[in-house]
Amino acid sequence: MAELYELLDSPELDAPALILGLDGWIDAGFASANALGTILEDLDTITLAVFDTDALLDHRSRRPTMHLLDGINTGLTWPSIELRAGVDRVGNEVLFLVGVEPDHRWRAFGSAVADLALEFGVSTVYGLGAYPAPVPHTRATRLVSTATTNDLASRIGNVPGRIDVPAGVHAVIERSCADEGVPATGLWAQVPHYAAGMPYPDGAFALIEGLRSVAGLQFPLGSLVDDARTTRHRLDELVANSEEHVAMVRQLEIQVDAIIDTTPAAPLPTGEDLAAELEQFLREQE
Repeated sequence: MAELYELLDSPELDAPALILGLDGWIDAGFASANALGTILEDLDTITLAVFDTDALLDHRSRRPTMHLLDGINTGLTWPSIELRAGVDRVGNEVLFLVGVEPDHRWRAFGSAVADLALEFGVSTVYGLGAYPAPVPHTRATRLVSTATTNDLASRIGNVPGRIDVPAGVHAVIERSCADEGVPATGLWAQVPHYAAGMPYPDGAFALIEGLRSVAGLQFPLGSLVDDARTTRHRLDELVANSEEHVAMVRQLEIQVDAIIDTTPAAPLPTGEDLAAELEQFLREQE
């Protein structure tokens, strides 16, 4: 599917990981966008390939930005999709797929990304995302996976049982890469459902730490630790104003602690619970 992209550079890379960070995917608490922005903030990258957004995007829904100076149209900035390369803090080579989620030709796009993954010898693909879950803000953010191998699923953790939910283009890329023999997994931060519509820095922190734990990739955390602490205090204050909310958070704490302790002290959130939270979140975004 090389007609969907233009290859600008083709350096020899040493089994890089590929991180997916396309805007428009499910991203409760803006955790994925915040994590990727923090990673790329002080990271020098080179652009290896650019995708044909005229073929992939509906510009009526993703309009370019017009720049005006004294009423003169001085140019347009168009939405983009790019494959970039960089190096983490300990010398690991990493690829980043950044930009906006395509509106059209998802199957062809997934195949094109898989071709590029093979071209550059990608070792593993990691998608970043976050979804609203019945968890409290008073506990560390947990990650679950949408893995394409049993090994990755067991290393990251997963939600047991069957769940059928709307998919983003990251899921298409994961399957396309897995079909070509490149293991892929999505790292999902579980964001408290009552905080899903606001920035939730602890979710971004968990995603970056997840990349360190699972992939050995080390990136700076920027201001995420301080931002997460500030958000925690803000939510503490908001919850304290309502007895109903205090009771809800306490019940969520019991459930999450039961998962961690593996004791039957309280009913655990089911796949149906998580799917319902996600579907409500998507309706609110629309």
